[in-house]
Amino acid sequence: MRTIDHLIAGHAGGGAGRTSDVFDPNTGQVQARVSLGTQADLDRAVAAAQAAQPGWAATNPQRRARVMFRFKELVEANMDSLAHLLSSEHGKVIADSKGDIQRGLEVIEFACGIPHALKGEYTQGAGPGIDVYSMRQPLGIGAGITPFNFPAMIPLWMSGVAIACGNAFLLKPSERDPSVPVRLAELMLEAGLPEGILQVVHGDKEMVDAILDHPAISAVSFVGSSDIAHYVYRRGVEAGKRVQAMGGAKNHGIVMPDADLDQVVADLSGAAFGSAGERCMALPVVVPVGDKTADALRAKLLPAIEKLRVGVSTDNDAHYGPVVNAAHKQRVENWIQTGVDEGAELVIDGRGFQLQGHEQGFFIGPSLFDRVTTDMQSYKEEIFGPVLQIVRALDFETALRLPSEHQYGNGVAIFTRNGHAAREFAARVNVGMVGINVPIPVPVAYHSFGGWKRSAFGDVNQHGMEGVRFWTKVKTVTQRWPDGSPDGGNAFVIPTMG
Repeated sequence: MRTIDHLIAGHAGGGAGRTSDVFDPNTGQVQARVSLGTQADLDRAVAAAQAAQPGWAATNPQRRARVMFRFKELVEANMDSLAHLLSSEHGKVIADSKGDIQRGLEVIEFACGIPHALKGEYTQGAGPGIDVYSMRQPLGIGAGITPFNFPAMIPLWMSGVAIACGNAFLLKPSERDPSVPVRLAELMLEAGLPEGILQVVHGDKEMVDAILDHPAISAVSFVGSSDIAHYVYRRGVEAGKRVQAMGGAKNHGIVMPDADLDQVVADLSGAAFGSAGERCMALPVVVPVGDKTADALRAKLLPAIEKLRVGVSTDNDAHYGPVVNAAHKQRVENWIQTGVDEGAELVIDGRGFQLQGHEQGFFIGPSLFDRVTTDMQSYKEEIFGPVLQIVRALDFETALRLPSEHQYGNGVAIFTRNGHAAREFAARVNVGMVGINVPIPVPVAYHSFGGWKRSAFGDVNQHGMEGVRFWTKVKTVTQRWPDGSPDGGNAFVIPTMG
């Protein structure tokens, strides 16, 4: 059986340590095993990074950008094979896998402009003959701990900016679907990246803790559930690291009475159920304003959901595929039962779905709840599956309060034709990313990604200029070049004392 090993500079692999099963979600069968690393594996990777990083940091930004350009070309040339590999371990359909890779490549495109992004500030004449300038320098060694749901996009979000800024980067991907992160690292080496600058170490909590505690690692970026994000943030900061830790979400879609309901239903079909709901920017809660709006929306949702096709990841006509493994399937189905027990109306029940010929696959049909209330645990917590909940709101103010008062604050959307309502909502809602008639408001790569409240721990967002700031430290230089003879110059005066 295939073994997925670490990608550590100078390490041939093939060790006899612990492993974890990697499943094919379409069949439910084990297709590979991934090595679970130890402290010794991490130490080897850190040593290689320490040896390589100074030379990479001294490489001028234009040359670092050329590696990014070449890497982008290689990923595009290998798009089909990467997408099929991703789908085979995650379960999302091929189109979603290509989208996963493409959204990561957009951050690589931003990283290609790193010479401009790293420019510092300059003040001439801050005092008599005194100039002040700043420079952005790499931190040294950074690490990324990434989740199963976007095994290409999120590693690229983190590693692309970190490496372009001159850092070495250690990636610890999810052990559930680890092959694509390894393949991306191999392509980065093929693009000309020096060995030791990007390495992949696999593992579970033992490896996570080793990364958080290692004194040579200066910064850690994490995406996962909120409880673990909080743990990562706290432990990493206590170890003296810079940490950004993105957590869970419960994104709301507010539907005003004047919204185009046909467009809303089309958007919800993809935003709530696409990728089997396994994404932190999914839209699992829809909030129609007024019972008339709610009844009309529900009537239009029913036939649209019934038309959704669940299939294997290679089915070009499927809207979504299986969830990642049996444990996650059970977790989602348990949340559906919790909603029933709490008194929500289960309009469409996706439990018990089986795909002919793939009865052991990890498939869940789409589910729809109505009359969900804010005191229900199934509303408060992230389900992370193909489940859409309708929470009815009496008016605009009630709808505004729902996402604002929720424990998560990742993304939110409002559907309306009213510009004033949209502007008011965007200004007042207590959520980090807002869509106006956009169901999944993931910012483009040259802006930044980040939620509020329990959706994010740390002060700096992912990618864009926020990413550059996270992966660099600022050094400020105050300089003076005196004129004339050594005893004839003016006394030095600090600019603020002039």
